[in-house]
Amino acid sequence: MPTISRFHGIIIVMFLRGKEHEPPHVHAVMQDFSAPFLISDGSVMDNAAFPPASAAMVRRFVQRYREELEEMWETGVYRKLPPLE
Repeated sequence: MPTISRFHGIIIVMFLRGKEHEPPHVHAVMQDFSAPFLISDGSVMDNAAFPPASAAMVRRFVQRYREELEEMWETGVYRKLPPLE
């Protein structure tokens, strides 16, 4: 599972292509929390529990890098993205 970015104690990862399911999403991991976030709009999938302030940061990250994340999902070519400041 490639690490895409790290910021404010949050790690953004994307599982390897072929091991994941639709719709396109990333996983955010922080302390005892882990949740999938849709690439299309940054919302939490499956009513997963994630601290609200941290979920808002992940949502901003996904919105900022949506095109890059979609490309990674489609191609399976992963790269690091700059963290939120």
